[in-house]
Amino acid sequence: MKITEAAGSVMFDILVQPRASRAKIGPVHDGRLKVAVTSPPVDGEANAAVIELLAKTLGVARSAVEVVAGASSRRKTVRIAGITRAAVEALA
Repeated sequence: MKITEAAGSVMFDILVQPRASRAKIGPVHDGRLKVAVTSPPVDGEANAAVIELLAKTLGVARSAVEVVAGASSRRKTVRIAGITRAAVEALA
């Protein structure tokens, strides 16, 4: 899994599975961290659920989590401020 650190934030790729039976993070699939959320991919609901799940799991504010690429795709790149590379690697 490719993780980039810059300016106090970490960027990495995720693969979102909307409408899952339960929300969970992991495992790594095709070089991307898999994030399953129960929300449907309509009107940004799945993106909001991804942001909330990542923030809660990593112990940061929702405002610290940002989808920087792939807002309308299952394959996204996220940036999270205030965490280290090790915290992301622990999720996988």
